[in-house]
Amino acid sequence: MKQVVELKHASRLVNHGPTVLVSARHEGRRTVMAAAWSMPVEFTPPRIAIVLDKSTFTRELALASGQLAISIPCKAVADLAYTVGSVSGAESDKFERYGIAHFDGPALGLPLIEGCIAWLECRVISEPHSQDAYDTVFVEVVGAQSDPRVFANGRWSFREDNTELHTLHHLGAGLFAVPSLTVQAKTLDPTPR
Repeated sequence: MKQVVELKHASRLVNHGPTVLVSARHEGRRTVMAAAWSMPVEFTPPRIAIVLDKSTFTRELALASGQLAISIPCKAVADLAYTVGSVSGAESDKFERYGIAHFDGPALGLPLIEGCIAWLECRVISEPHSQDAYDTVFVEVVGAQSDPRVFANGRWSFREDNTELHTLHHLGAGLFAVPSLTVQAKTLDPTPR
């Protein structure tokens, strides 16, 4: 299931700190990796900072093409997320090696991972000094989609009836946490003086 997400809500897809799958394609080669560190940095246009180690093939393809895609995995695909984050795609195509189902994104045509619950297509913001000095890459989101069973109307909804769709939060060595439930808070009334 997929629905278009308004770009004004795109940063909410990653603002709770999930593990993400980053895919890239350039000159006939493609790959996908897991990244545990990403965060929104601007609302309009939506921009995200994502840490892609300088030694990764995904980073190489993303910087060469100027584009990358982010797929948000869920509990149901934890093994896939751990696997693509544990092996390099420089020698062979991970999509073929592991039979990773994917579809081409509507905005940039990048490979988005089936079984995930949200997808963002992004253009890399060229920052040569930062890219040379740090592993962090800044991107602008140009298209976003989500699975409405868990993200709709600009909000996540983690419930008991959709636990297989809860996001993954990497704790190290293949151990992930998932959110249990969402809690709706309300504004407190001011204390009388």
